[in-house]
Amino acid sequence: MLPGFMLLLPLAEIASFVIVGKAIGVLATLGLVVLGVVVGMSMLRRHGLGILQRMSAEGRNGVAPGRELLKPAMLVIAGLLFVIPGFISDIIALLICIPAVRDLAWKYVSRRFVVVGRTSSFTASAGSGGDFRPRGPAGGKVVDLDEDDFKRQPDPNSPWSGKRLGD
Repeated sequence: MLPGFMLLLPLAEIASFVIVGKAIGVLATLGLVVLGVVVGMSMLRRHGLGILQRMSAEGRNGVAPGRELLKPAMLVIAGLLFVIPGFISDIIALLICIPAVRDLAWKYVSRRFVVVGRTSSFTASAGSGGDFRPRGPAGGKVVDLDEDDFKRQPDPNSPWSGKRLGD
């Protein structure tokens, strides 16, 4: 479905240029396109791409980005849509700027958030000043091994043993 959308959107944008150009004239059409780009750039400057970095950082930390981060992120997306020349993308961007539409988008997106993060084998205990304690999987056993209990030896039959980079 996405490839079809990516193919049809530019064709629809070109058709919208022709329709609007016939209705209001070429110079007014170009003026609207330039105005859309200026509005998009100012939105990007105001809200900044830093909000997307904050959302990514919260996702890496295992926290689902909340509504307070989604609103500015959607305004950044609206700014990007304004920068793309075309009237259909501008209409979508205008819809995103409406708070009721953003609330509907939040209801749709919030149910689909999946936070995927890496887990570390150690976590600092609160107020310990660097005292680390092992953390096991949720509901699982923690097996504490000493160096003498487990040693990993290279397999001498492996085709990669004894090879160096460039050999």
